[in-house]
Amino acid sequence: MKRLLLGVIGWLVFSIAHTSVVVKELSYRGDDDGPALSRTQYRNPVLAGFYPDPSAIRVGDDFYLVNSSFGYFPGLPVFHSRDLVTWMQIGNAIDRPSQIDYGRNELTRGLFAASISHHDGTFYITNTCFYCDGGNYVITAKNPAGPWSNPVWLKFEGIDPSLFFDEDGTAWLVNNGVPEGKLRYEGHRAIWIQQFDVASMKLIGPRKVIVDAGANPAKNPEHVEGPHLFRNRDYYYLMAAEGGTGEQHAQMIYRSRTITGPYETWVGNPVLTQRDLPADRPHPVTSAGHAQFVELKDGSWWAVFLATRPYRGNHYNLGRETFLLPATWQDGWPVVLPHGEPVPLVAKRPALPHEPMTAPMNGPFHWSEHFQASALPMQWMTINAPHKPWYVTGADGLHIEPSMTPLGDYKSGQPAYIAHRLQHHRARISATFDLRKMDPAEQAGLALLQNETHFYAAGLTNDISGRSVVLYMRSSKDTPATGAALARIALPGDTTSISIRFELDGPRLDVFYALKADDWHPLRQGLDASLLSTASAGGFTGVTFGPYAYKPATDSGMAGPAD
Repeated sequence: MKRLLLGVIGWLVFSIAHTSVVVKELSYRGDDDGPALSRTQYRNPVLAGFYPDPSAIRVGDDFYLVNSSFGYFPGLPVFHSRDLVTWMQIGNAIDRPSQIDYGRNELTRGLFAASISHHDGTFYITNTCFYCDGGNYVITAKNPAGPWSNPVWLKFEGIDPSLFFDEDGTAWLVNNGVPEGKLRYEGHRAIWIQQFDVASMKLIGPRKVIVDAGANPAKNPEHVEGPHLFRNRDYYYLMAAEGGTGEQHAQMIYRSRTITGPYETWVGNPVLTQRDLPADRPHPVTSAGHAQFVELKDGSWWAVFLATRPYRGNHYNLGRETFLLPATWQDGWPVVLPHGEPVPLVAKRPALPHEPMTAPMNGPFHWSEHFQASALPMQWMTINAPHKPWYVTGADGLHIEPSMTPLGDYKSGQPAYIAHRLQHHRARISATFDLRKMDPAEQAGLALLQNETHFYAAGLTNDISGRSVVLYMRSSKDTPATGAALARIALPGDTTSISIRFELDGPRLDVFYALKADDWHPLRQGLDASLLSTASAGGFTGVTFGPYAYKPATDSGMAGPAD
């Protein structure tokens, strides 16, 4: 309680003592078309946008799911559902800066694939913090909504740890790691197993390789990873993806009568992939894999997995998303999709009561946020964790103290950027800013960000040329960290309010501004939105959007004349 009170006092001091940008409203509307659904159908993906590496479990009548979040904070969003289709975020497992120090790293570092499990009234999440000092860790909670414990660091090499509890209560951890002996090729990896002692929260006993290289070692499969164990009747089953996170991604299955092996490989592998489909198929879903199975009370099985929805070639701006499909059993092996069959965007629902939808996570929807609650909604994030107060919500909106760190710089500090995941390829995003408390040297606006080197940002700025609305773009490491000016329109010197709107349609971006309600003017149209795709920008996160505020240390030329 004392720590909470001090935090509240800190935010109040910030809001009173600092000049700030005030975000009055932010609205979002997205619709990627798609057919209307009957009552017996659901839409894939079930979590649209940047929700990769899903891990899901059933506890009684409830389902819980966690996703990776990489360099964003809070991290590891946790979802709840009762029908496997309608998911509601209930928390973030990493929601305190004191839990994990991401360091000053790129957005593609941070919190990798997490795995959630449950035993004897306690929830567990195992995870890798890439480029953190500790590496792999486990956290616990009695309530999956949180609070989650501070990490217990597990000192072993590798990534993607997943915890499995056997029927006798023993716990086992599987993970990706380098194999025993010498690497045969660059992507040569193995799956390891070791017992985990819940009482001491430590790994015990011998550590053993149960899969070396992948389903067909003779073909040198790359990066066997994302392992999960489960049990069905007389067999232990091991799931593991391979082929990397791109179009060659595939899900493999192995089984053994004893938990430590030896594990046999199913001759029909992979149980899920899209790599064998023609590239020119309509409405493609690609990169499917990193699956986890869930058994329902009625004995049916379902799989959550990641996949992507390109709009052109292998260009997609939404990142890797969470999909759902049933699994069927064939001669003692689970199969998600027969080879050559595409992932359906509409499928038959599980035989479960419908969950009321309060905040849609897929399909067409719209929302508006006025930031008047006592804290930011849990869906909003920052780049790495804030270690001092620089934003606060209130009756008049979201106050942001401008940072001297621009959007393209993660080494010198933290950009003042409040991010939300983009969830549609066709979307309209608008934000209204009250600029009366801004210092003349500051600037603020709305950003679309894939990573530090690839973003668009539009907003109001002041420099030697006067007050203007400016559009910036960064498309490589060679572009200034602030972005290069693409368009600039002079504004009246007494401008105190501005609205910015982004309109996305796959690879196209149009940008508008307004100085009064619904009086929109083009800032720049026909821009290339595909530079925000992972195919152009690299990495494996998805696009986020949100307000930002920046205060140059000196006249950086950020708002220089457009070409």
